[in-house]
Amino acid sequence: MFPELNVPVIRFDKVTHTYPRAAGGAPALRDVSFRVNKGEFVFLTGPSGAGKSTILKLIYMDERPTAGEVRISGYSSTEIKRREVAQLRRRLGIVFQDFRLLEDRTAEQNVAFALEVTGAPRSKIPDKVARVLTQVGLASKATAFPKELSGGEQQRVAFARALVNDPFVLIADEPTGNLDERATRGIFQLLREINSSGTAVLMATHNLELVRSSDFRCIELNHGAIVFDSAEAVVPAIPGVTPASGVPAATAGGK
Repeated sequence: MFPELNVPVIRFDKVTHTYPRAAGGAPALRDVSFRVNKGEFVFLTGPSGAGKSTILKLIYMDERPTAGEVRISGYSSTEIKRREVAQLRRRLGIVFQDFRLLEDRTAEQNVAFALEVTGAPRSKIPDKVARVLTQVGLASKATAFPKELSGGEQQRVAFARALVNDPFVLIADEPTGNLDERATRGIFQLLREINSSGTAVLMATHNLELVRSSDFRCIELNHGAIVFDSAEAVVPAIPGVTPASGVPAATAGGK
């Protein structure tokens, strides 16, 4: 379906990251290597403090690795300049658990704002906004303010905002964490549809039921290290750490 499926859009090579004020100097990530290819859907799982948020921050260059290299499309953490960080972020779609919508703007105005800050031609903004609101199933709620929308609908507005600049990868940080089961299913179906159109998706989540119910690739972190990757034949052996993904090491593998 995707002729360039093996082209990596995210690449971590032996990445270690330690925060300056970390207790005892313990690294948030240690020797982490993986790739996410064009058009791939990947779950990023693990308990709180496992390193998921650090990986996401390294992807949008809010942090730089202490050691190793992060490459996002054509941008390298060892070479990227400050002005290029803004360029990179415009090409990423980022969705957070807490929506981060502007309460005094309607759904369509929230989405339009993502185009306005990039200097998009004003004449093209209405059509682009209408397209992505239709894509996420909110065309009829375009003039509604966030307080008039359900949690699931607010999250869909956040997805529309992330998609409006046609990102090459969508990063979703616990996008269903504040939603009920029905809204969670709806958001996950939306993510599947976004992915089926060719956009790579990296979704950080604590929802292991969601992970186990699909056949998408799963990368699990614990204590800053990868303890399981369903794309690998062998689960990395981390002493004292057992994967929570529910896939036995002897049968690890998959999409």
